[in-house]
Amino acid sequence: MASQPKEAKEASKAPKAPKAPKAPKAKPSKDAATAVTLELRPAPSFFDHRISIFEKLWNQQKQAEAERPRDKISVTLPDGKVHVGTSWETTPFELARSISKSLSDRIVIARVNDELWDLGRPLESDCRLEFLDFESDDGKKVFWHSSAHILGEAAERRFGCHLVIGPPTTNGFYYEMSLPDNRAVSATDDVDPLNALAKSIADEKQPFQRLTISKEQLLEMFKSNKYKQHIIRDKIPDGTSTTVYRCGPLIDLCRGPHVMDTSKIKAFSVLKLSASYFLGDPANDSLQRIYGISFPDKKRLAEHMKYLEEAAKRDHRRIGKDQELFFFHDLSPGSCFFLPHGSIIYNTLQSFIRSEYWKRGYQEVMSPNMFNSALWQKSGHWQHYHEDMFTFEVEKDTWALKPMNCPGHCLIFGSRARNYRELPIRMAEFGVLHRNEASGALSGLTRVRRFVQDDSHIFCTEDQVGEEVSAVFDFFRTVYGILDFSFKLKLSTRPEKYLGQVETWDKAEKTLENALNSFSSAGKPVPWELNPGDGAFYGPKVDITITDALQREHQCATIQLDFQLPERFTLSYQTADEGGAPESTTAPDAEGALRQGHARPVIIHRAIYGSFERFIGILTEHFGGKWPFWLSPRQILIVPVMLSATDYVKEVWALLRSHEFHADMDIGANTLNKKIRSGQLLQYNFILVLGAKEMSERTVSIRSRDFVEKSQSGEGGQVVLGLDEAIDKFKALRQSKDAQNQLA
Repeated sequence: MASQPKEAKEASKAPKAPKAPKAPKAKPSKDAATAVTLELRPAPSFFDHRISIFEKLWNQQKQAEAERPRDKISVTLPDGKVHVGTSWETTPFELARSISKSLSDRIVIARVNDELWDLGRPLESDCRLEFLDFESDDGKKVFWHSSAHILGEAAERRFGCHLVIGPPTTNGFYYEMSLPDNRAVSATDDVDPLNALAKSIADEKQPFQRLTISKEQLLEMFKSNKYKQHIIRDKIPDGTSTTVYRCGPLIDLCRGPHVMDTSKIKAFSVLKLSASYFLGDPANDSLQRIYGISFPDKKRLAEHMKYLEEAAKRDHRRIGKDQELFFFHDLSPGSCFFLPHGSIIYNTLQSFIRSEYWKRGYQEVMSPNMFNSALWQKSGHWQHYHEDMFTFEVEKDTWALKPMNCPGHCLIFGSRARNYRELPIRMAEFGVLHRNEASGALSGLTRVRRFVQDDSHIFCTEDQVGEEVSAVFDFFRTVYGILDFSFKLKLSTRPEKYLGQVETWDKAEKTLENALNSFSSAGKPVPWELNPGDGAFYGPKVDITITDALQREHQCATIQLDFQLPERFTLSYQTADEGGAPESTTAPDAEGALRQGHARPVIIHRAIYGSFERFIGILTEHFGGKWPFWLSPRQILIVPVMLSATDYVKEVWALLRSHEFHADMDIGANTLNKKIRSGQLLQYNFILVLGAKEMSERTVSIRSRDFVEKSQSGEGGQVVLGLDEAIDKFKALRQSKDAQNQLA
């Protein structure tokens, strides 16, 4: 089951029902012993129970469909062409096949009137029809969802397990399951058999069959699976129906849709194994989770496996350990210990943002780390968020560690009277935040409990919003450009449930749209798209997605307009209409309404890195541990050619340190080659090799990390510079923040 079930349409009467297709039989194995090794013999007893219920209901559904009236319908394709079909008979696959065989072979799923639709499911009335292949986002989701069902079938046949959920993910799919006797899936004994079973399932060309079924029938069908029983009782209202899908002996609670049959999955691989909890709650049963990936052809699978190899080399957890940047400890899960070299990266990133704050008119503040729960109740966070907060009791009151800075910044704004001449106020804070993430969700630096954001809240007038948002866009371009990230923007508009007036929302959305258009047309174009209905309940937002060196996308930055917090905290400023000096109080009248001559500010929530911890994790993998010089914790390593050069090494080291370079020296007992190799493995940007000639001429021989091959082959990767000239070039490279590790 990949997603929560939804109510399906009831089938009606039909003249004659075709026979239910029989479950495809597994092809006999050439080696019976191998077959027994791959899967259980006999098959799990619940197979027959499920199938008997399914086949009975399938016959009834096909009978009802056959009795539906056959009317002529118009099917409009994206190019405007209209095809004539027959209701309850013509399928999207048949229409695709009539256009071209290559189209029908390529497509994964259909979209009918904006609803994803099985290719083999009959169309019911006049409609708009679109065909989607694997290259589309929805096509990938359906392809991987169907692949999850293949994995589920393989797991049931091998283990006799009880399946729980099996959704597609952004990069593949997984299935959670409970194995008999609390057995764990073995990487050595089970992965190859699961892959072999998945291949045989694909070879069998098992059709995906969609059946509408009532809650009562579901409970009977899955009576042996306590996890499905819980989901059915909890998610499906009494008296309603949902759908199940069948492929081979697998029948699972699922709203679909799916590919036509299992043969579409040409390349399949189990990727990794892990443990999880039922419904993500540590108080519930522990489950096994199997992750997989699949593609329409073997070439793409091979390319993906190479990509995963490169991603593994760049894993920030491995690099963090190898370069001694950070670690975690069981005594404080989800809270990072930054070691000296990791702290250099952290502090450099913070100094960079702080220097931009100075140029751009931001003011830094510091607010408390814990607050009485009354603050969060006033802000509205308590009602929706308190389970994700760390709470505790102080003098019989409930307090909490802050998970965000915005309520505290509202208190700062409201601490005295404000005048329109003060606005905009760009309030920034590097505040320590805590969020009570589930232990099973913690993952290196990318999911933590304790973190720091480069958080800012801009208090401005409605008329200033456009200009401020444009300035923030420019801030994004500067930061991401220096860090060698491309990025794209998405405008999320008013959701179904929102606070405030429609007119205010419309004006804010138009302001953001104008700012996006202006930004995208200036300088290097930055793509943006509309994401209707996905704004926050308190205002529209712009989400910024960066793309790293492996072409993975990460959402870090955000811009959110907020009209609600100023209302909740009764914030106001004196407008130009009243004039004069600010009054001594900002207190509104007894009802919280604004006094004459005052207006509410708008708050722009803004972050660029997001959290420092997650951003450092992303940067580590983006650079593969090869830090640009200005950000590097290991900029320069100095090694002597012989013992007599040690004093000169120490002198050069002291001089570099006096200019605040992160320089180290290796004057240990290892050979010169070993010292150089060690420096290369630790990704020093430059290695200075000092011998008798360098001492006598007061020069340095410089090997660049990014030109090590040229250095070894004598193609000019190693240069000799005077000591003062080298320091000037190092300074220039640091100041430029150039991503290229090359001296001018």
